[in-house]
Amino acid sequence: MRVFLLLLLATAAPAQTAYQSLARGVLKELIEINTTDTTGDNTRAAEAMAARFRKSGYPEADVKVLGPQPKKGNLVVRLRGTGAAKPVLFIGHIDVVEALRSDWSVDPFKFTEQGGFFYGRGTQDTKGNDAMMVAAFLRMKQENFRPSRDLILALTSDEETGPANGVDWLVTQHRDLIDAEYCINTDGGGGLLKNDKPVALDMEAAEKIFLSFKLEVTDAGGHSSLPTKTNPIFRLSDALSRLGKFDFPVHLFDVTRSYFESSASLEGGQDGEDMKRLVQNPNDPAVIARLSATPRFNATMRTTCVATQLAGGHAENALPQLATATVNCRILPVEKPDDIQKTLEGVLADPGIKISRLAEPVLAQQKPMDPKVVKLVKDTSQKIWPGLPMLISMATGASDSIYLLRAGMPVYSAGGLFLDEHEIRAHGRDERISAKWFDLGADFMYELATAVGR
Repeated sequence: MRVFLLLLLATAAPAQTAYQSLARGVLKELIEINTTDTTGDNTRAAEAMAARFRKSGYPEADVKVLGPQPKKGNLVVRLRGTGAAKPVLFIGHIDVVEALRSDWSVDPFKFTEQGGFFYGRGTQDTKGNDAMMVAAFLRMKQENFRPSRDLILALTSDEETGPANGVDWLVTQHRDLIDAEYCINTDGGGGLLKNDKPVALDMEAAEKIFLSFKLEVTDAGGHSSLPTKTNPIFRLSDALSRLGKFDFPVHLFDVTRSYFESSASLEGGQDGEDMKRLVQNPNDPAVIARLSATPRFNATMRTTCVATQLAGGHAENALPQLATATVNCRILPVEKPDDIQKTLEGVLADPGIKISRLAEPVLAQQKPMDPKVVKLVKDTSQKIWPGLPMLISMATGASDSIYLLRAGMPVYSAGGLFLDEHEIRAHGRDERISAKWFDLGADFMYELATAVGR
């Protein structure tokens, strides 16, 4: 019996530290406050976190909840430093996408621990990271840590959807509250797991530009028994077929070059060899063709434009008078939207197709990576996970980073969440994170915050 007990203790999960328990408590509170756009209240979540900071000793003047609408509040907390350097900003959004109880095996707005996982809407995106940051800022205050610079935490609204994006509003209306040398955005980056083993820490240092175009073809129409060669549906279909066969040229810059360099040894095999060759010669057609077969690699190498919506015609027995399509482009941050539009017009090759932008893109000039910040994140990860490789990557999607980049503030996306490649459940049903890896991530975020402040 004694041997059995010793074996049981040896394989049991390590005991939580006080601050890991604190982070879990914060996560539970955040999950159980609905912050969806339709029925949720971001201000309630912001006020709940503000109450924790005030109770821990943060002055009232350094804990602010503010926003353009009653339920769209944003929390801004400042840990005062010596002023030896410009502040650093940490951000994460507290809003979440919708979740139906009927879709889930558990209540999405009730914190549930089950089978070594924490379930709840936002655990991955991105209340898990929010909880880690809140715990880190509370811990620094409790330990009387005085950084060399002010450290600012902003938990914001409407990153997912809604009319009042918090980061955009703070940048344009209250820049003084969040002005910083650079920003760490926890909604992006993070750790990669395979079979519950850490493979790499990913830090995003660039973000693609989002731009959608509307394509329209019109015609006089008529009776379907008398077809013409100017049918808008056929014309638009032909043009979209040409687009589907077209690839924008490969264009590497410092961030994507670093991604392929650091990924080569992790991927191994043919992909790894091709990544090495790509960095040496980004014009090798055979290498490009093989890497392009993987959507993630393809989207990292080049701008992409893809048809996402299609509509046409008004009656079963009538020639269409209108056909429309939406083409969504994710543009490399070192390229210009105007140039992409010209290329798109050339590929569609039909002057009768009207091309218009659904909205003007949020533009930001891509700046070279700061090696000091890269080293700081890497050195911090080594304290928690010695020997773990770090990848530098570009976000192929979109986040709140773009508003700060537009304002001239460099942004690096680095979070504490570690996820397995088969566990990406953000925006989906039964969203969950590993309890063990959440605890380690909380330790990482604390170490990162204090390292930034030294």
